[in-house]
Amino acid sequence: MEGKNEIRKITAAEFFPAVVHMKTECWRLVQICATCIEGGYEMSYSFCLRYDMVTLRLEVAEDEEVASITQIYPCAFLQENEAEQLFGVKIRTIKPDYKDKLYRIDVETPFKKE
Repeated sequence: MEGKNEIRKITAAEFFPAVVHMKTECWRLVQICATCIEGGYEMSYSFCLRYDMVTLRLEVAEDEEVASITQIYPCAFLQENEAEQLFGVKIRTIKPDYKDKLYRIDVETPFKKE
């Protein structure tokens, strides 16, 4: 059985409605990945349904906030806290928010490009 693997670039305005749509269609959240790009971050949210995977890819400016998806996918809290603490992504309303205490590290946002 062969599944599809699709990456969809989305805007900030499309992000939350797209996540709600994935939930209503019974897609599972399988990973959230943050990486630094010029001027900010690239956030990839991957969802699976049977053998299919869809990744919603969102570019975020360094000073821009991203809405947490923990109200929709509670399991997202670990990966959102990680993106916030390690990269410096501004994610609002994470439940629970570890407030940069998920990892015991001495360096603030060690993966953020300066």
